[in-house]
Amino acid sequence: MGDGCGGMMAGGPMGSTEVMAIFNETDALRQGHFVLTSGKHSAQYMQCAQVLQYPWLAAALGKALAARWAGVAVETVVGPAMGGILVAHEVGRALGVRALFAERQDGKMTLRRGFTLQPGEKVLVVEDVITTGGSVQEVIDLVKTMGAEPVGVGVLVDRSGGQVTFAGLPLRSLLSLTIEAFAPEECPLCARGISWEKPGSRGNV
Repeated sequence: MGDGCGGMMAGGPMGSTEVMAIFNETDALRQGHFVLTSGKHSAQYMQCAQVLQYPWLAAALGKALAARWAGVAVETVVGPAMGGILVAHEVGRALGVRALFAERQDGKMTLRRGFTLQPGEKVLVVEDVITTGGSVQEVIDLVKTMGAEPVGVGVLVDRSGGQVTFAGLPLRSLLSLTIEAFAPEECPLCARGISWEKPGSRGNV
């Protein structure tokens, strides 16, 4: 992986064309048969880890996502483990604020490792990719239970094509894609006997 994308981005704000070029260059958009966190199946999977393994690209994407929140008061950035950890770190770096990550403990999203939020603290929730937004919603609920105030959701890739919403919170992404997903019983890939994989950090996406 060369620094061609880094050079391409240096001239100004990053748009969806530049973001897509980064994902294509790093082979982050995979083709096959994948099982998502939601339980749905898809022929495509956006593996953001393929992009985020390059620190200069992670920093550039974090800066670009942070720029989407110019003028919004943000005191802390929180992302769900695993996919949101590096995104939160780079967005927090760009905004000059703390970056935390939430983890599952006994099946419930929580803050560990001494992380905490203060009542009224303004929190931006971030993630690498959303399909149904389940993990992000869990983090939003966690932020609220701690008395902090979620101000929005920022993601690198919204693969719902703008269909996912979070109870009135603004959602801003670097890239919005409509990638079809199927219920297991309706999956044409299963019908064709194509073997599936769960490529995400929890054995799924």
